[in-house]
Amino acid sequence: MCALYGGIEAGGTKFVCALGTSPQDLGVLKQIPTTTPAETIGQVIDFFREQKELSAVGIASFGPIDLNLNSPTYGYITTTPKPGWAFADLARAVGRALKVPVGFDTDANVAGLGEHHWGAAQGLDNFIYLTIGTGIGGGGMVNGKLIHGLVHPEIGHIRIPHDKKADPYAGHCPFHGDCFEGLACGPALQERWGQPAETLPANHPAWALEARYLALAVNNLVCTLFPQKVILGGGIMEQPQLLPLIRENVQKLLNGYIQAQEILKDIDHYIVAPKLGKQAGVLGAIVLAMQAQTGV
Repeated sequence: MCALYGGIEAGGTKFVCALGTSPQDLGVLKQIPTTTPAETIGQVIDFFREQKELSAVGIASFGPIDLNLNSPTYGYITTTPKPGWAFADLARAVGRALKVPVGFDTDANVAGLGEHHWGAAQGLDNFIYLTIGTGIGGGGMVNGKLIHGLVHPEIGHIRIPHDKKADPYAGHCPFHGDCFEGLACGPALQERWGQPAETLPANHPAWALEARYLALAVNNLVCTLFPQKVILGGGIMEQPQLLPLIRENVQKLLNGYIQAQEILKDIDHYIVAPKLGKQAGVLGAIVLAMQAQTGV
């Protein structure tokens, strides 16, 4: 019997569960609202208990999370502002209940892993993946390995210039106020403009400001890591006007300093949307499950 892998995309709004081995056979997708840890994780476990011959599970989680295998809180979501979820046991709870290997990483890193395996980052050793939605997360690869350090990247909390005369909004982040996430996440857009981001028209000034903030962050990442590609996913990036505005802003910010043809003349293929679309996270979790089973 073929191995069956489970993927979990654990988000602040919903958990998406799936089974499969590739984009071609991804199936049995189930969405579970993110309520309390006990209720949500319990429903996730119940879903996978119904599946026969489950080999391993991968989890792409919102964070911050503890990835230190020697830590007593390995597998936990740690200091998240999500009410009720601070220091919630996720990966170990799933592993104990299902008795299978569990792979665990951040949502952005795992979405990047999916894009590396099947999508826009195939064949690349160095790339950045940003997810722009309810929060902002960032990950990717350096030298062919997912980015880890003492913890994991927290690109959403880098500092970017904030012109308070042009944009007096104080910021949404409960920890840092006007960090990158605090200025550019979905709730920040709603609070600043008084309506959900998806209801704002394409010509609304919100999108020029949003593109500016996203471009500032991308500029910083290009200058720091010089990735071979930058992939921008998440619900906010479903606005089709954003990518062209971000590319234009990045070129202006770099101002010809970096003489790479990918940026100077082919930026449409350098700053891109995920090829796997909304399924990048859950497909990356399937890859993580495969790696957990083999011990890679």
